[in-house]
Amino acid sequence: MASYSGDTGTLASEIFRGYNLVVVAGMVGFIEPNQDRMKPECKKTIEDNGGKILRACHSFGALGRAVNNKFNAIQVDEIIAHVLRLFGAGVKVACECACMADDAGLIRTDREVISLGGNGGGVDTAVVLLPSNTHRFFDMRIREIVCKPRNWERPQ
Repeated sequence: MASYSGDTGTLASEIFRGYNLVVVAGMVGFIEPNQDRMKPECKKTIEDNGGKILRACHSFGALGRAVNNKFNAIQVDEIIAHVLRLFGAGVKVACECACMADDAGLIRTDREVISLGGNGGGVDTAVVLLPSNTHRFFDMRIREIVCKPRNWERPQ
């Protein structure tokens, strides 16, 4: 599941205590160099409840975003992200978090997972999927969209 500030991850760590909870917190320095968006008290609670925190570049961003920012040229990873957003931002985030957790070895490709995502202010989407590593993205199988908002807007 995605949780940058740690607020949603903290709540999930209480609800899913005893399960393999992976909180995808993104990378340090995403907004500004050396800045960590996760609150230290949230990190402690998540880990005390048995959750794992993953810090990594976004699977559907990072270098592609750097190329776009520098040369104003859209990359394949951004196209995939925009297509997934047709279903809602949370579906894109859920797929991306699953790739990132799989890349880190925190989940397996041969076991379905429930992946949670949202639109920048908590989670609102749950997807059952068979994950893949990022470089094998097209092996991922979305089995079920459990819930997602009917109407959604990207945060400004």
